[in-house]
Amino acid sequence: MANPTTTLPTDAVLVGGILARISGDLGMMLGHELELGAPALTRAHARPAGAGQVHISFKLALANADAGERHGALLVPLREALTMGCFLLMIPEERVSARREEAAPDLALKDALLEIGNMIGGATSTALAELGLAGWTARSAGCQGVRAGVRPAFPYEEGGALVVARFQAALAPFPPFEALLILPSLE
Repeated sequence: MANPTTTLPTDAVLVGGILARISGDLGMMLGHELELGAPALTRAHARPAGAGQVHISFKLALANADAGERHGALLVPLREALTMGCFLLMIPEERVSARREEAAPDLALKDALLEIGNMIGGATSTALAELGLAGWTARSAGCQGVRAGVRPAFPYEEGGALVVARFQAALAPFPPFEALLILPSLE
């Protein structure tokens, strides 16, 4: 249960704050603006799967002394996750297009994806503080590839409440893509 003195933000405010912080922090670190469209929000009682292609699940652990640890994830298509990794590694843009087509990241890109996961966890923690959620923190819980149509793996009690945000994102000069932010209910 959340601290009774803490007023929980609406799902829209929570998701908006987290996505804005992730976008700003990642854009700065990658040296490329990460544009995020308005999220379509739903409440779900099952982990959603990324459709049509392999995704990278950047897993999140949100914790509060009173409520314990709860989990979620940011799902990004593999191609775009590889692009982010290439930008972090400062791979020249003319080589990024070829790297986007790889079926799996090499060791350097795996390390870059783990670091991006750490940035996402840090950005989420900062957003929680900015939203006035006293006592809540977030951290990266790692990342993993997830096949198309398969739900991401993270600790979750089946039937528990989740906030799911589907949104369009873009990393210029590449085309937009759909991503999913899956958050545990903080109630």
